[in-house]
Amino acid sequence: MLRVLCLLRPWRPLRARGCASDGAVGGSEIQVRALAGPDQGADLKEREQMSEAEVGVFVQRLRGLMNDIAAFPAPTIAAMDGFALGGGLELALACDLRVAASSAIMGLIETTRGLLPGAGGTQRLPRCLGVALAKELIFTGRRLSGTEAHALGLVNHAVAQNEEGDAAYQRARALAQEILPQAPIAVRLGKVAIDRGMEVDIASGMAIEGMCYAQNIPTRDRLEGMAAFREKRPPKFVGK
Repeated sequence: MLRVLCLLRPWRPLRARGCASDGAVGGSEIQVRALAGPDQGADLKEREQMSEAEVGVFVQRLRGLMNDIAAFPAPTIAAMDGFALGGGLELALACDLRVAASSAIMGLIETTRGLLPGAGGTQRLPRCLGVALAKELIFTGRRLSGTEAHALGLVNHAVAQNEEGDAAYQRARALAQEILPQAPIAVRLGKVAIDRGMEVDIASGMAIEGMCYAQNIPTRDRLEGMAAFREKRPPKFVGK
């Protein structure tokens, strides 16, 4: 199933923009969540009125939201059609995949406002682009277009904006539709193997891959995939 979440502000509760099913997460079907929203990062005018203690709580909640998105068991796709600055880009970095309109503007601009990224940006950007490039972008607070972000590897796809202003959202949906037919358990375990393996040395990562692979061996979908290949037909995965 494909669920689309529209985020009005990254620290507020997630609201469904539209979904194909109301089934619970962890069911037998693949769930791909595409995150979209008019995100320009945290409202600095609102934060300016907070006490130091309130700012700490605010950022902690924001960081927790990003961690929840990163830990979501199914693939997540961020669609950036406009601005994704500060917290907006941190949210996109918490997703598995990112799609941007070529005209979209994104960046971790906190240093231009006397701040530093506080919702995972200092950790996820270097894991995405490498340490030196991440430092350059954070130290300078540089803004990137969708085209530039794609050239650096920050986004998976950059697409020309359409008249409706939702080209990235539409491309994210198309990408989700490519994922949906695949074996749900294998996709989820693949995400686990990659995410956990990236945090450890390669030997430990190989062990994690082995454990994930072992969990997939008894599944009906594995047998179905091999049978479909032998019989030269599309597989019919059931998530079991």
